[in-house]
Amino acid sequence: MNMIVAIVDGYTDEPAGLGVPPYLGIYPRYAYGAIKKARKNAQIFYLTIDDLRFTFEGEQGIKTKNKTPNVFKVRKILSKADLIIYIGGLHTPGKYLSAVPSQVEEVAKFLKQFNGVKILGGPAFMGSAHQGGIRIDSRELMLANQLFDYIVYGDLEAFLYDFLANPKDADPFRFRNYDELRDYALLGAEVVKQFPDHPEFVIVEIETQRGCPKAMGIGGCSFCTEPVRYRKVEDRPIKDIIEEIELLYKIGVRHFRVGRQSCIFSYMARPNGRVPIPNPDAIEKLFKGIREVAPNLKTLHVDNANPAVIANYPEESIRIAKTLIKYGTPGNVVAFGLETADPKVAKKNNLNTTAEETYEAVKILNEIGAKRGYNGMPWLLPGINIIFGLPGETKKSYEITFQFLKKLVDDGLMVRRINIRQVVVFPGTPLWFMRDKVKTEKHKHLIKHYKYKIRHEIDLPMLKRVVPVGTILREVRAEVHDNGLTYGRQIGSYPLIVGIPKQIELNKFYNVLIVDHGFRSITGVPIPINVNRESSKVLSYLPGIGKKRVAKILAKRPFKSKEEFLKLLDNDTRKMYEKIVII
Repeated sequence: MNMIVAIVDGYTDEPAGLGVPPYLGIYPRYAYGAIKKARKNAQIFYLTIDDLRFTFEGEQGIKTKNKTPNVFKVRKILSKADLIIYIGGLHTPGKYLSAVPSQVEEVAKFLKQFNGVKILGGPAFMGSAHQGGIRIDSRELMLANQLFDYIVYGDLEAFLYDFLANPKDADPFRFRNYDELRDYALLGAEVVKQFPDHPEFVIVEIETQRGCPKAMGIGGCSFCTEPVRYRKVEDRPIKDIIEEIELLYKIGVRHFRVGRQSCIFSYMARPNGRVPIPNPDAIEKLFKGIREVAPNLKTLHVDNANPAVIANYPEESIRIAKTLIKYGTPGNVVAFGLETADPKVAKKNNLNTTAEETYEAVKILNEIGAKRGYNGMPWLLPGINIIFGLPGETKKSYEITFQFLKKLVDDGLMVRRINIRQVVVFPGTPLWFMRDKVKTEKHKHLIKHYKYKIRHEIDLPMLKRVVPVGTILREVRAEVHDNGLTYGRQIGSYPLIVGIPKQIELNKFYNVLIVDHGFRSITGVPIPINVNRESSKVLSYLPGIGKKRVAKILAKRPFKSKEEFLKLLDNDTRKMYEKIVII
């Protein structure tokens, strides 16, 4: 009789990898592949935590949005499963538009009634970070030990293969190498068919590297789990990455993020102490190869980059940036881990980069990547990560970081997004040994004040620069309804959330005219705009229209021709609407 396996995805978010829908992370794919390699005839069912919530607690809006094709068989699958694998863990707390990650406590109440062998994998073993401060929840660890027969501290896929092929050798602390991963990645690709909204709306996270090149030179950043889990840097072979993408492409995937690495500019780099020497030839070979096997992909983005690499090796980095533009797609973002602009805090926490290096890297990327692409977004922009609460912080530290960000605005530079988090302490990191010096509680009022200040004085003008009113964003997926509004975004790295002032059909792509800006999101109206049918509420949002003109439009409707409508507008506004208005 064939083995039955259930993989339950509670979603993962790490410094160097994302697995929260619409992202399909590496863990479920590799786990599926390892099981397939060990037990060719195993029946493997992929379930999301949303499937379980829906089955045991009923419909819950966003908490149950990401349902798989297996949703109505959940009880049957879990009852018959010989093996139940739970994947979860957040190391980089964030807010998600259309998914709610799980924790061990939640999944325990769903899974405790079932008899299959239970295995916990992914980053969950370190606990989950939600707000900030120390995150080792002894209750969660106790629950995990009560519920799971095995907790995997190494690579889940390595343990699963050993457990099924030769149980005596199964070691929950074992890590695999890239030779071993090759088969797991290829065999695991087909799990994407069970992912919610496959194939149109899934973006697959692709691994290129593990470990931190900078950490190999001078040690890791105080808070980061990447060098704790992976003591050395390994670059995944170009051929293996391309073959995995080719297989996923054949299964229907069109959106990819080459995101599972600490610095894309350091892929195949030469070690050199604090700042590795980049290898533009290897990166060109990789991305050119991806486009050859996936010629009609819709998204090819990346994630992290160390600004120190770009600032110290500008020639090589400009070549890499041009490669990302040539073979990638617009709206691409490289996240810079500045964390703080205070040099004293940076030194105490052994951070990647200085404020000066980050400024230079932002400038270089703006020169190469600020041009607007065919989807309405600039081709390649930096993002900036800030962490509040680090040891060594003073009141002055917050102002230093704020002034650095203000300089970017004042100098006319563009940053796609500024991500502000509170530091989270994980066991094994250098910060664990300085945890009494973490300032999240002491500085909570400062943190609140400067978050507000950055959102109002930095984010808003920056957003207006990145997507001015009148910009048309193409291929915006409508994802959720809320209070009569629709929220959507493009598929990619750090896509902008677009609020649409009416309810439109979900899970469809729209071209959207940007009409207004919030602090971290924008307002848009789908085009073409039917001025005879559109509500006064939506018409009032349109740039250059205004309340008086809306009243005129309503009084003169229905218009017999587009020209009749355009006559109501002044010359500048008329040009904007000539191509996007219909009657």
